[in-house]
Formats: sequence, C-alpha cells, structure tokens
Amino acid sequence: MRKNKKIKEKAVEGILFTSSTITSITVLLIVIFLFKEGLGLFKTSPYEANHVLAVHKDNPVKNLTAHQVKDIFDQQITNWSQLGGKNDTILLLSFGELTNYTTEAELGASFEFVPHKIDSIISANQNIIGYFPDKYFPKDFKGTILKQENVSLSSFLNGREWIPTASPAAQFGVLPLILGTLWVSLGAILLALPIGLAVSIYLAEVASMRLRNFLKPVIELLAGIPSVVYGFFGLVILVPFIRNTFNLPVGETALAGMIILAIMALPTIITISEDALRTTPVSLKEASLALGASRWQTMVRVTIPYAMSGITTASILGIGRAIGETMAVLMVTGNASVMPTTALEPVRTIPATIAAELGEAPFGGAHFKALFALGIILFLITLTFNLIVDYVKMRRKKLMS
Repeated sequence: MRKNKKIKEKAVEGILFTSSTITSITVLLIVIFLFKEGLGLFKTSPYEANHVLAVHKDNPVKNLTAHQVKDIFDQQITNWSQLGGKNDTILLLSFGELTNYTTEAELGASFEFVPHKIDSIISANQNIIGYFPDKYFPKDFKGTILKQENVSLSSFLNGREWIPTASPAAQFGVLPLILGTLWVSLGAILLALPIGLAVSIYLAEVASMRLRNFLKPVIELLAGIPSVVYGFFGLVILVPFIRNTFNLPVGETALAGMIILAIMALPTIITISEDALRTTPVSLKEASLALGASRWQTMVRVTIPYAMSGITTASILGIGRAIGETMAVLMVTGNASVMPTTALEPVRTIPATIAAELGEAPFGGAHFKALFALGIILFLITLTFNLIVDYVKMRRKKLMS
C-alpha cells in the first residue's frame, strides 16, 4: 500500500511538473514570437512594396520622410521650399497623372513605352515627383531615385498619425494610441478603486451575513458577463446619456470607455479586496476595540493595513483588466486615433486597434508587424504597472518590519 501511494505521489508530481513546464515554455514562446514579429517592423519600409519615388536630377531635395511623402500626396505640402528645396510648386506624377502629359496611345497597348515616358516627363520638369511600381521604371533613369528609409523607433513612438493603409507611405505613429490607452485605463481605475474598496469594506465589516451572502454571488456573477454585453450596454445607454448630458456631437468618448472599464473592473476589485479584509484576525480587531478605538478607527488603522497586500493584488488585477480590455472599449470610445486632450473626445486604445485591424492586415507586411509592435508596448505597459506595485509592496513590507 505504501509503495502504491508513493507511485501515485510521484505520478501526480510528474503531471504537475510537466504541466507547469509546458505552460511556462508556451508563455515564453508567445513572448518571443511577439517580440520577433513586432521588432521586425523596424526592418520594414513604410512604403508600398516594389514602388519607387523619384525626382529630377537637379532637385536639391534628396531625402523625404514617410510623413513628408504622405503630406505631399495629400497636398498638405505643395511647394518644394517647405522641404528645403526651391520655391516651386510640387507636381505629382503617378499612373493616374500620366495622361496629363501624354496620350494613352503613346503609352503603348501593353504599357511598353511607360518607362520611357516616365524618364522623359521627369527629366523635363524639375519640380515633379514621381511614384511608380519599379517594374515600370526605366533602368537607365536620368533623375534621382529617393532612398526609402525603414520605420524608425523614434517615428514610431513619437508619431502622431496612425494611418497604416495610407498610400504611398503608411503612417505608424503610436503616440495617440499609447496616450489613449493610458488615459482610459487610468481614468477607469480612479473611478473603480475608491468604489470597489468602499463596497468591499462594507461587505466585510458592516453588512449582515444574510446581505453579504446575497450580494457577494451577485457581484461575482458580474465578472462572468461577456465584455461585448458591457459594450452593448455602453452603446445603448451610456453613450446617448453622455451625448445629451454634455451636449456633444457624439457620445463615443474616452469618458464612456472609463465608465465601462470601471464597471468591468469592479467585481474583481470588490471580490479580492473583501476576501483580503475578512482574513484579518479577529484577535487584532478585538485588541483594537479593547484599547478604546471605535469600529471605524479599527477598520482604518487595523483591518485595511493588514489586508493591504490583498487590496494591492486586487488593484493589479483591476488595472490589468482595464488596460487589456478590447471589445467594450472598441464599441464606446469612438476609435479616433487623435491626441487625447479631454475625456469628452473620442480616443483609440491599443487593444481596440489590434482587435479591429489584425484580421485585415496582410500577413507579414508592415501593418501586420506594426500591430505586433503595439502588442509589445501593451505588454511593457502591463509589466511596468506590475513592477511598480511589487516595488511598493516590498517597500511597505520593509517599513512594517
């Protein structure tokens, strides 16, 4: 019997070790894949594949950023002097503009004369910029082919435009997405933490046993509601309320996202905090009361400090729920990738961007890799929050000891 018991124990230990090892390796491989794909963005050009940008050989402008190219073709930059060149109006040349300089017959039935026409048109106009597939570009081109730089880390983090499908140069500026994520998440936590802590204190210290046994399962049940249901609630009830209350053109705002995320984080914060508060030894409470402290003084000076570790854990999980939430935020925040200045404007978060665009991004392309780079940023933000909370917990333990 003893031998069989040892065999069973060894088998259970082996199963637990194997499952934990497989889980750890899987998580590690996911993180490695995330970084591999995301960092690949900085080896990728933001321009369309197999396309060439070219100017006249005497044009002093030899380098253009992806943002400048985008502004040129959007006609927000219309003069070469804005780019450090001569005071000449910028002329755009692409397939659509070729017929402004020549006839369709001169291009050839199979476009066999296009390379020659591109060369002659650009050579005859100093203020022109051409953008064509490289297969139509003349091999003996007499002008200057502009160098296409890869996406840089500084332009990625500091860029203020997220337009991954822009042509000819995609814009991968994530600053509005980072600020939108932090704006909505921190606002949600500022709303959820005080309310969640107050409710947990009430359930643990004030409510009757009968009321606690009724409210606790109801609150825990809220954690099981799918996020899309919260999103529908926000879209149908909360968004119109915000729009009418503040007299806004649209109600899909950062404030709507903050409130929805706060509601979603409350069950986690309340449940874990209440469990932590109830673990405070009765002897500590009775000692405090015996020394003349009131019931509320005992809560503030004894119960809450003793349960602070659990309350901190609840805060971490609440912040994680807020930062990583996707569907509900996608439905109520307006998804406008603009710099947030107030809670009453639409914003876009990193999780919502990944969820909305990953299915449409070509596999292995710059847009695909940019979304994985967003995943790296989200991972680092969450990791930073966890490290900060762990540091605070360690400092508190040292001070208490």
